Amino acid sequence: MRIVIAGGHGQIALRLERLLAARGDEAAGIIRDPGQSAALRAIGAEPVVLDLESATEKETAEVLSGADAVVFAAGAGPNSGKDRKDTVDRGAAVLFADAAQRAGVRRYIVVSAMGADPDHPGDEVFDAYLRAKGAADAYVRSRTALDWTILRPGMLTNDAGTGQVLLAASTGRGPVPRDDVAATIMELLDTPATAGLTLELISGNVPVMVAVKDVAGN
Repeated sequence: MRIVIAGGHGQIALRLERLLAARGDEAAGIIRDPGQSAALRAIGAEPVVLDLESATEKETAEVLSGADAVVFAAGAGPNSGKDRKDTVDRGAAVLFADAAQRAGVRRYIVVSAMGADPDHPGDEVFDAYLRAKGAADAYVRSRTALDWTILRPGMLTNDAGTGQVLLAASTGRGPVPRDDVAATIMELLDTPATAGLTLELISGNVPVMVAVKDVAGN
């Protein structure tokens, strides 16, 4: 498969790209900074330089052309303000969904956030982040031409992955290693029957492959 990943130099994306490349898939990571290209090549991924805050739908669709699936794992980052939560966490996800539809790529996986809600109250930056992610999720759900899955991990850690998770429509709060998030995304890519699901993910005691098959009804 050819998988194009927005936010290609992010911590989850790099782990996913490494997993995909290791099994022989084509992983292409969209990056804004050309200086990050070497890091992607080092793990077997193809760097694609494109700024999703300024790119057009047509430009983005050209990058997605020929992909079997796309993953939106971009984010404005923890040090960004409210404005970039809107332009990246919402705006870029919307652009990416429109571009995927334009390019004829049906499979669309979103790395969202637990608690994402377009009506989330509050005036803090994190509140704006949850509203932006929630609005993006709602928009993606509205695109009937996409086979979307929305994944909402709990508190992300850099602990070594265990391969054991809890994946469900509602899991409650909890941590999850980025390793296990990446492994779950790869399994979702292999499981088309998870299309149309919004799922929460935390550490648990079920192997990733089994957890994904369970939510897919297999």
